Amino acid sequence: MFHEIRMRRLRANENLRRLVRETHLSIDNLMYPIFVVPGTHIRREVPSMPGIYQFSVDQVIREVQEAAEFKIPGILLFGQPEHKDANGGESYADNGVVQQAIRAIKSQLLHVVVATDVCLCAYTTHGHCGIVDKNQVLNDVTLEVLSKIALSHARAGADMVAPSDMMDGRVAHLRATLDENGFSNIPIMAYSAKFASQFYGPFRDVQNSAPQFGDRKSYQLDPANQREALREVELDIQEGADIVMVKPALAYLDIIARTRELTDLPIAAYSVSGEYSMIKAAAEKGWIDGEKTMMESLQAMKRAGADILITYFAKEAAKLLRE
Repeated sequence: MFHEIRMRRLRANENLRRLVRETHLSIDNLMYPIFVVPGTHIRREVPSMPGIYQFSVDQVIREVQEAAEFKIPGILLFGQPEHKDANGGESYADNGVVQQAIRAIKSQLLHVVVATDVCLCAYTTHGHCGIVDKNQVLNDVTLEVLSKIALSHARAGADMVAPSDMMDGRVAHLRATLDENGFSNIPIMAYSAKFASQFYGPFRDVQNSAPQFGDRKSYQLDPANQREALREVELDIQEGADIVMVKPALAYLDIIARTRELTDLPIAAYSVSGEYSMIKAAAEKGWIDGEKTMMESLQAMKRAGADILITYFAKEAAKLLRE
């Protein structure tokens, strides 16, 4: 005899499944990362990330316009300098590519939140996320430079800054700098639980930001550690983060779920380049259905507790979600 409870009753057809569906994806959840590079008339596809491009400032407007037409509410800008140096000076230059891109986007009155990555890795000759001395990444000295970057982005018109460096105390330092300079209204989306992951490979190729010596394990989180990640989240909340982030997403759904238990703050999940490229590569081989796998992975992040899904699939997902 079957038990009287039959779970399949509510799975019988799509409309029943829709009525009882627990997790709902929305275009409102999406944030789209965009790569900005020096030069003009550049729209260069990334070999390891099919469908993703690097844009010069004069070309980025069209991409942001398309995102806005899809009703994607936010973008996250990453830049590269014309010239790198040991201290990443172009990261906070008034005429830096990110600063130029912010002003260009804002001049078009496009209805998107412009968030900016605050870090040094793409701007330094050594490829680390902070100032280096004798092959050591210096924490407190780096905070001063990160604050200059965030302030330069805010002055250019950014709506939000997102420090990804994983230096201790950087959220408090950025908050104080922004507040002291009249930008108390600018939120901080902190890369709070950022792991030293193998899933960043394609991104580092795009940004030419791989470390030239050692690795980033002295400042990014050990993938084995959950409790340490949650402590990082707690500290960022105490320091004034408005949004906390878990990066990468798919291999760290447990961290997203535990973070949701920890706080009522908005949580961002960054579905990183390796996650995107693996789905694209497998779909190209015909091994998986790319669209369905994309949506399943985004749904998993939302189900785990994320509010904001930072994804290179943003335009593709938005197209499906509005149909």
